[in-house]
Amino acid sequence: MRDEAGTLATVFVQFAVLSLFAIGGASTVVPEMQRQTVEIRGWLTDRQFSELYAIAQAAPGPDVMFVALLGHFIAGIPGAIVTTVAMCGPTGLLAFGVSLVFERFRAARLTVAIQAGLVPVTIGLIAASALIIARASDHGWSAVAVTAATFALATWTRLSPLIALAGAAALGLAGFV
Repeated sequence: MRDEAGTLATVFVQFAVLSLFAIGGASTVVPEMQRQTVEIRGWLTDRQFSELYAIAQAAPGPDVMFVALLGHFIAGIPGAIVTTVAMCGPTGLLAFGVSLVFERFRAARLTVAIQAGLVPVTIGLIAASALIIARASDHGWSAVAVTAATFALATWTRLSPLIALAGAAALGLAGFV
């Protein structure tokens, strides 16, 4: 029981800190989640991490549900609750406080500059998350080709990424991936 409480405390602290860096959503800190849960703590393998991420992305709902899956895998239902509270609580309180300040100084040049500066940071963090997940899940030339085709489809066409998901699922069922 003591070990479980220690694990839950560690999970809470790690995800509470990550929540404060999750500018743009939970997906922006996926590389650090992977580093903490796979490389440092050894709670999951790369494959398990990427599979949990894929399940969370395929399911309807907000991206932050991924942390509940991670928490559940690490420490069961208490882990899911702790990771979700840790990921949403500090960020929610901080966002509330910042929104009060931003609302008061909405037209100030500094506020506009901060908002404009956060856009490329968020894009970079999401791109880093995509790279981590791609590296963890691409274990052969066919998987790399599927990843590249999905990237091309999502970047240069107006087609839904669900088409790529369906195509990848069909290739997986056929045994090519």
